[in-house]
Amino acid sequence: MAGSQLAVHQWTTKHVARWLKEEGFCDYVELLCNRHRLDGTSLLTLSESDLRQPPLELKVLGDIKRLMVALRRLQRHNASMLEQLGRGHDGERSCNGELAVANGKHKQHARRLDPEYWKTVVSSVYVMFVFGFTSFVMVIVHERVPDMRTYPPLPDIFLDSVPRIPWAFAMAEACGVVLCIFWLLVLLLHKHSLMGTVFLLRCFTMFVTSLSVPGQHLKCSGKMYGDVWAKLQRALAIWSGLGMTLTGVQTCGDYMFSGHTVCLTMLNFFVTEYTPRTWNFVHTLSWVLNLFGIFFILAAHEHYSIDVFIAFYITTRLFLYYHTLANTRAYQQSRRARIWFPMFSFFECNVNGTVPNEYCWPFSRPVFIKKLIG
Repeated sequence: MAGSQLAVHQWTTKHVARWLKEEGFCDYVELLCNRHRLDGTSLLTLSESDLRQPPLELKVLGDIKRLMVALRRLQRHNASMLEQLGRGHDGERSCNGELAVANGKHKQHARRLDPEYWKTVVSSVYVMFVFGFTSFVMVIVHERVPDMRTYPPLPDIFLDSVPRIPWAFAMAEACGVVLCIFWLLVLLLHKHSLMGTVFLLRCFTMFVTSLSVPGQHLKCSGKMYGDVWAKLQRALAIWSGLGMTLTGVQTCGDYMFSGHTVCLTMLNFFVTEYTPRTWNFVHTLSWVLNLFGIFFILAAHEHYSIDVFIAFYITTRLFLYYHTLANTRAYQQSRRARIWFPMFSFFECNVNGTVPNEYCWPFSRPVFIKKLIG
C-alpha cells in the first residue's frame, strides 16, 4: 500500500497519488493531488459532499461511490486519528456509523455489526474456564482455612453491629437468581447479543491471603482432599452448583473478595446497560435487588464488609472502564488499550460506536402464523 511505512496522516501528495493509482483512480490524480494538493490528513477528512460540490464537482456517480468505499475503508483503519481531527462524530463522515442525539450530545451508534459468532464461542469458553479455575482455587483455599479456635473472626463494624439473620444468604442468592433471569431475557432478546476477568482476579486474592472465618456459625476447618483427582472432583461439584448454597455447595476460605457480590453487581450492570434508558422500573428493580442482595450477604455474616466493598468496587470499575473504552473510538486502537486490555482489543476491534439497544424475537415465526398475518 502507498506509504505503508507511514501513518496516513503523514502522507504527502505523492503518497496520496500512489494510493489513488493502487485503488484504480488514476484519472483523479491530477485533480486531487496536483491541482488541489490533497495530502494524507485532508484525504482522511474527505466526504462525499466534498466530491460532489465545488471545487471538485465529480460528475461520474460510479466513481464517486467507489472512491467513497475506498475512503471509508481507509477511515475505518484510522479511526483514532479521525477522533483527534475532530471528525469522529460527524454523521456523514463516520465509518459505518450513524448520528444520534441523546441528551443534547452526539452519540454514535454502530450501523453495521458483524455477528462474529466465533468470538462468542471464544468468550464462552473463556468464562467457563475461569469459573472452573476459580472452583479449583476455592478447593485449595479450603484446605488452608485458618483454625477457628486459634484465629477468631476479625473485627468488622457491620458484622459486630448487625445480628446475624440465618436466612439472609439464601435471600441474597434469590436476588441473584432474579437478576440472572432478567439478564438471560436480555441476552435472548437483544438484537446484538466481563465476568470472567473479575473472577480470574478473585482467584489471586483468595489464594494469597487466608482470612479467618467471619462467624462462629460457619463450621469450617481445613479439609484435605488428597490427590489432584479428588480436588478436581470437588471443583467440578462447586462449578456445576454455581458455588451457591441453594444447590448444596458449601465452601470456606474464599473471602477476599465476595463472588456473590461480583455476580449480583455484574448482572445488575448488564441489565441496566443493555436495556433502553426509558425502562426506569426495570433499572430501579435491578438496583434494588443488587443492593438488597449485598445487604443480605452481610446480614448472613458470610463475608466481611471489606470483601463486599472490594468486590463491588472492582466489578463496577472494570465494567465502566470496558464500556467507556468500547464506546470511545479514539481509544479502541490505541497502544495503551492493547497492552492493558488485550481481550478488549480482541473482542471490540470490529465495533465502531455504541451497540444500540434493539430487540427482536430470536426465533422465526411458524409458517401458519406468517400466512395468518399475511
